[in-house]
Amino acid sequence: MAVTARGEGRYEVANREGRTYVVDLPESDCTCPDHRIRGQSCKHIRRVAIEVTRGRVPAPGKVRGTCRGCEGEAFVPEDGPAYCRGCRLEPGDLATDRETGDAVLVASVTDERADGVEVGDTGQSVADYETNEGYPRDDPVVEVVYPFGGATLEERRRYSFPHSRLLPRDAALVDADVGEA
Repeated sequence: MAVTARGEGRYEVANREGRTYVVDLPESDCTCPDHRIRGQSCKHIRRVAIEVTRGRVPAPGKVRGTCRGCEGEAFVPEDGPAYCRGCRLEPGDLATDRETGDAVLVASVTDERADGVEVGDTGQSVADYETNEGYPRDDPVVEVVYPFGGATLEERRRYSFPHSRLLPRDAALVDADVGEA
């Protein structure tokens, strides 16, 4: 059976006889007669689950694409910035500022573009800020804090960076949310 991802958690499954069925994996639903009559998981649903588990087709919410970070082919989010698992940043992750080498803690990852977020009262966008020259203007903005020092994480000042300026590290500093400022 050949499985083709169609997006939004839907997959086409073609059998040897040339029939094609549509599986909605999040809903555990299939258009085949067996599933419709019995109301239980059919071989098409199981086949899609196997293909997702083996990494042959993207999981629901993902599409095959090019990662903006490493430029490799990967499964990236269907909605949102196209970063693979190794390049994507999440709150609580430790990252390295490519410009200074400093360790920073990711407080939040926004949907806002670097050319649309102003840095403090400078009148400049994150993209126009002098130390961010050369990074994509449409990069999502990542808010970080410097994790070492006297104040609690919630009390620390947040800084905005283009996503590409930050290099993900293998380890996370904290597991919990950093909190809202």
